[in-house]
Amino acid sequence: MWPIEDNLPDYSEDDLFDVIELLYDLVSMPVDGVMHTYGDCGMHWKEFDRAEGRLQFREEINAVLADYGSCYQVTEAGEIVELADPGLEELMSAELPTKSDDRIKQKLSEAIQLFRRRHSTLNDRHTAVRLLADLFERLRPELQKAVTKNDEKDLFNIANNFAIRHDNDKQKTAYDKALWLSWIFTST
Repeated sequence: MWPIEDNLPDYSEDDLFDVIELLYDLVSMPVDGVMHTYGDCGMHWKEFDRAEGRLQFREEINAVLADYGSCYQVTEAGEIVELADPGLEELMSAELPTKSDDRIKQKLSEAIQLFRRRHSTLNDRHTAVRLLADLFERLRPELQKAVTKNDEKDLFNIANNFAIRHDNDKQKTAYDKALWLSWIFTST
């Protein structure tokens, strides 16, 4: 796979994304060094700013990925994930209320990461939706203050009767699972 310039035409999409994620892990912005003039050698960097290097790398790669098809981005963690559907970007990055405990924030973050990662399977996406349903159960008292009783009833009907949290013969399963999971994840 190395050098990139020579091998890029033979990369699969997975190869390309793996290389981008690797480069993100390794990149740093040089900040201090000495010029070595003998033989036109150039700068010898001694100090680096990893955070600034990663930020600049993400900005530049995300601009390239936008030209690639507008459906992927590099996250702050350095993973390439699917973008949220148009209009849902703000929802995917919204902060939880400050009084939410760390366990709730962790579960929500886990659900989002599990759903959006580029290799997520239908099972991963199902697990992500189930995690959201579990969070709704935990946050039910606050949910009851924020939505109507009928809306709350509908949310738990979906979670409990459409093969999200239960596995029994009463579950409704005659639907396109990939489409359904995407819809329910972004709707919740």
